[in-house]
Amino acid sequence: MPRESWRKVNYNLRPAKNIERKMLSEAFRCLTSFGRLNSYRYVGFGSVFFSDFKILHRSLGITPMISIEDTKKRNEHRFDFNRPYSCVKMEFGNSKDVLPKLSWDQRTILWLDYDKTSGLDQDDLTDVSFFCATAVPGSVLVVTVDAREGDPPEKRLDSLLERLSGKVPPDVKNKDLAGWGTARVYREIIDNEIRKTLYERNAALVREQQVQYKQLFNFEYEDSTKMLSCGGLLYERRQAELLKECDFNSLRFIRSGKKPYQIIVPNLTINEIRHLDRTLPHRQRCPISMTDLKRYSELYRYFPAFVEAEL
Repeated sequence: MPRESWRKVNYNLRPAKNIERKMLSEAFRCLTSFGRLNSYRYVGFGSVFFSDFKILHRSLGITPMISIEDTKKRNEHRFDFNRPYSCVKMEFGNSKDVLPKLSWDQRTILWLDYDKTSGLDQDDLTDVSFFCATAVPGSVLVVTVDAREGDPPEKRLDSLLERLSGKVPPDVKNKDLAGWGTARVYREIIDNEIRKTLYERNAALVREQQVQYKQLFNFEYEDSTKMLSCGGLLYERRQAELLKECDFNSLRFIRSGKKPYQIIVPNLTINEIRHLDRTLPHRQRCPISMTDLKRYSELYRYFPAFVEAEL
């Protein structure tokens, strides 16, 4: 995890990210087939804003919560000061060092919400692999990484190979890393790491207890830079019926393959939003373009409401 990014970015004020949090929260509600939501633990990177911690505690009732922060020691008191609830425990250090120190005998939702600008690297895959090798079935993993192109076109592949030696699919070319291509290659690399780790984990298990992976999330969005969020559920083969009962596919943003769900936030005035809210879920003609109308109609239940107030 990078240090000090919280000094530059207010994570409360990113509309696509805000929508993503609410979508993830709604998806986590489906986990009740595996156990009561308040029996889950949440582990994430809260920063000083703890936005995801607040929504998951309020909407799901999750109480055991751990925030991992890689920050300078002199700043630790600021994170402690901003903890929104007493049930949030701070763990200071790099995630690859902190995760192995935690207990893993409880179903866990782990959101590896990396905010470094350098993109996916080996340390990130180490976190992914550790979770998949250790987590209790019924647990969920979400990985978020910066997916900007970064390097000049002719150097992108070399940079990726340098960071992720042996992990990059052999058919990837420089041209595949343009636009949203970097996000799609990252998703494939993360998916491969998950499946490789589970293959090794399952080698010593009887068939019914072997752990499977169901991809649920493949988000692409852009507030100020291209971002990828992907991940899903770990479950035992004998829990296949529980997976069906979750009915994840009833949520339109669930993605089980390569095709992403792109969160594109239309730029609307408050008056336009109020008008659309009065008419939705049905669409009516108005001065707003059909493209923005369609986008808002898909997102309005999760749309952020930002207001200025003096307290």
